[in-house]
Amino acid sequence: MKKRALLSVSDKNGLLPFAQELESLGYEILSTGGTMKHLKENGVAVTAVDEVTGFPEIMEGRVKTLNPMIHGGLLAKQDDPVHKAQMEEHGIQPIDIVCVNLYPFKETISKRDVSEEEAIENIDIGGPAMLRASAKNYNYVTVIVDATDYGYVLGELKTEGQTSIETRRKLAAKVFRHTAAYDAFVSGYLTDLAGEEFPEQLTFTYELKQPLRYGENPHQHAAFYSRPLSSDFSIAYAEQLHGKELSYNNIQDANAAIQIVKEFEKPAAVAVKHMNPCGVGIGETLKEAFDKVHEADPVSIFGGIIALNREVDEATAEKLSEIFLEIIIAPAFTEQAMELLTKKKNIRLLTIPFDQHKKDKWNVVSVEGGLLIQEPDTYGYKDADIRVVTERQPTEQEWEALKLGWAVVKHVKSNAIAVTDSQMTLGVGAGQMNRVGAARIALSQAGERAKGAALSSDAFFPMDDTVEAAHQAGITAIIQPGGSVKDEASIKKANEYGIAMVFTGVRHFKH
Repeated sequence: MKKRALLSVSDKNGLLPFAQELESLGYEILSTGGTMKHLKENGVAVTAVDEVTGFPEIMEGRVKTLNPMIHGGLLAKQDDPVHKAQMEEHGIQPIDIVCVNLYPFKETISKRDVSEEEAIENIDIGGPAMLRASAKNYNYVTVIVDATDYGYVLGELKTEGQTSIETRRKLAAKVFRHTAAYDAFVSGYLTDLAGEEFPEQLTFTYELKQPLRYGENPHQHAAFYSRPLSSDFSIAYAEQLHGKELSYNNIQDANAAIQIVKEFEKPAAVAVKHMNPCGVGIGETLKEAFDKVHEADPVSIFGGIIALNREVDEATAEKLSEIFLEIIIAPAFTEQAMELLTKKKNIRLLTIPFDQHKKDKWNVVSVEGGLLIQEPDTYGYKDADIRVVTERQPTEQEWEALKLGWAVVKHVKSNAIAVTDSQMTLGVGAGQMNRVGAARIALSQAGERAKGAALSSDAFFPMDDTVEAAHQAGITAIIQPGGSVKDEASIKKANEYGIAMVFTGVRHFKH
C-alpha cells in the first residue's frame, strides 16, 4: 500500500519541490482547494480529499476534512490489531505525513478596519483538528506546520526511508505550540469583542526574537520574545542598524528610555542606567537637548542608554561620539551621523517608528508562580486635577520645571524624587525605602543647582520632612499627588518657606 501525505497550506513557499520529492519517493498526495489546484497546475498527481471521504466540501468549505476517513487515517495506531481491523472494516487508509497551515487569523485581525465577519471566517477549524490529531499520533505520523522543516524531513526520508521518532516528537511539540498560539489570538480577539476585562483564564502568546548570551548575570540563561500585534513603537520591534547583540540588561534599559522619551513633544534626550533616568533634557534642537542630558549627570551617563525623539544629525552625533555609550535609540540617523557613530564597533544604533506610537492594552509582569497585569500608566499632566495648595503660585518658569519633573518622576523607581529646572533634570533619587531619603539623594546630586529649582514626587509626603529638606537645598516649587493625612503639615511648612506647592491627585508608583 502506498504511503500517503496530506498537503493543505496557505503558505505555498517551498511546497512544490516538497510535493515533487514526496511523489518521487512513492507517496500518494492528498489535497484540497487552492493547494490541490497549485500542485495539479505544476504537474503533481493529486487525490482530492473528497474522493477519499466520499463526501463533497460543503458550507463554503467550512466542512471538508472533518471526516472519519481522514481522521481515522491520522489517529490510527498502525501496528495495533484492533485499529488495523477497524481500518480494514471501514476502508480507511493511514496517512503518514501531514503538512497544514492555518487560516491567517493573526494577519486578518491586524488589519485596521477588519470586520467581525471577516475575522470569524478566518478562524480555522479543520486545520487545527488535523494538526492536533497528527501531533497526538506522532508515533506514526510526521506533521509539518512550518515550511522551514521541509528540507529536514526530506533528508531523513531519503536517507532512512522514514523520519525518526525524535524528529516526529519535535515536530509534534512545534504543532501544539503553533495551535496554542493560534487559539490565544482567537480567544484574545473574542474576549476583547465581548468586553471582558479580566477573564477567568488569560493566555498570551509570544514569538522568539532572539536567544540572549545570558540574563541579568552571566550564570542566567535568557531569551527575548516579542508579543505579536503589539506596538511597533517598542524595543521588541526596533531595527538594529549597527553594533553587537543586545543583552538582557540592554533591552530592559532601552525599554525604560523609550517610555520616558515618548513623554515629550519638543526635541528631547534621555539617558538611562539600570532602568532609571540619570538625565533628561529638552531644547530647541536635539543637540541642545543632549547637551542638557550630559550636563545633568556627566558621571552616570558613562555606559548609558540614550533615547532621542528626533533624527540624529551630525552635530548631535559628534557630541554622542565623545563619550562611551551602550545604545542610541532614535527615529532615524542621517548619513553623516551614521558615518560618525559607526566608527565605534560595539555601540548599538536602533531605530523605532515614533510616528506609529500606540500603547499596549496591558503591562504584564511575572512573579513567582504567576503574572500581574495592569493598564500602562499613561496619565499625564494634562489629565491631572492640578491644584495650587499654597499661598504662593508658581512662576511661569517654575510651572515648566514642574511639568518636566512630573513627566520624569513617573518613570523613576519608587520611592522617587526628581529635581528639575525648566529644561533638564538636576538630580534623581530612585528606589529608596523612605521618601525623604530619595529627596536627599536627588538634592545632593543637584547641589547648588537646586536653588530656584522644582522638586517632583511620585507619591504624597507622609510628613513635612521632605519639604524641610527641599527648602534647605533652595527648592522653590514642589509637585506631588497629595492625599496624606498630614498634607496640612506639608502645606504649612511650604507656606512658611514661601515654596509654591502643587497637588495633582494622582500617584505614580513604579516598582
